[in-house]
Amino acid sequence: MDFVTQLETDFRQQADRNIAVNQEAYLQNQFELYGLPTPLRKEIQKPFLLKENLPNKKELPHIITELWSKPQREFQYFAIDLNRKYLKKIEFQDIELFELMITNKSWWDTVDLIATNLVGAYFKLFPEQIIPVTKKWMNSDNMWLQRTCLIFQLKYKEEIDTDLLTDYILQLKDTKEFFINKAIGWILREYTRTNPEWVIDFVNKYELSNLSKREALKLIN
Repeated sequence: MDFVTQLETDFRQQADRNIAVNQEAYLQNQFELYGLPTPLRKEIQKPFLLKENLPNKKELPHIITELWSKPQREFQYFAIDLNRKYLKKIEFQDIELFELMITNKSWWDTVDLIATNLVGAYFKLFPEQIIPVTKKWMNSDNMWLQRTCLIFQLKYKEEIDTDLLTDYILQLKDTKEFFINKAIGWILREYTRTNPEWVIDFVNKYELSNLSKREALKLIN
């Protein structure tokens, strides 16, 4: 059977409407779900992610686009997990696919995984793309692209570009948008694990929202 069709069959066989109701409510009823607890979903999709069963990399954009068009949220989760199997084969043009995933069916549950796992890995391989891509995203007025600009460095530790981070935080810090202010606090909090003094100085120097400041200093306080 077709790769996606077989996955759909396997997901549907294990669907649990009672669980789905709670999962859908957690995501503010924006998406339909099969009701698969994460451990069960990962068990079902495990054979599809085995090296010998992976599609050719050339087929990936088509498959990801098909998965992203499916109404059930589990397909988007699987699409992200599938992409992670190709991190060592990332190509220059793949950022277009990641942008499509960020800007369609957007919510924190997928955007954060894409930003920290896929976009973060992409920019490590193509650092010359960081400025042109993130500047475009910052100017897009798309909250989820802007959130990605803030958190793609979440796993960079001592390699984080603090000048770039400072620039983007200062551009966004006066927003009333919860998901932006939360992201500002999140990236700063994560950086306290590497350089707490820098974060403390930053928070003292600039006027951030209460949410951002509270999140930034959570590990320190």
